[in-house]
Amino acid sequence: MRDHYARACLYEVARNALADRLRLARKTGELPEDLSADAEEPAAVDSLAACLPRVLSELIPEDREAITLCELERLPQEEYARRKGLSLSGAKSRVQRARKRLRDQLTQACQVRLDEAGQVSDFVPRAPLG
Repeated sequence: MRDHYARACLYEVARNALADRLRLARKTGELPEDLSADAEEPAAVDSLAACLPRVLSELIPEDREAITLCELERLPQEEYARRKGLSLSGAKSRVQRARKRLRDQLTQACQVRLDEAGQVSDFVPRAPLG
């Protein structure tokens, strides 16, 4: 079950990276509304999931914890806020910042390339931990 969430998280990271790249390049165009994490992902996304433990280990502990609990283990952000003694808006901000840093690190470290449809088309694998 955890692999499914990791794949969905990676898909969202890749999709958001494409959207950011298109905005920066000043290209216009909307991503299709039917583009969702439930769509059939290409094999590259499955392989990219192998990079996630390494990239997570490179994040600061606060970001790693937020991603692990809220994204991979699906802990509701309200519960995360309660556990960490944060307001709900503070917890949401922390998770959003962690997602951005994960996306940036994954894109840079694994050199993720996306196709025109926003699908992961290629990446450079990283050696596993340890």
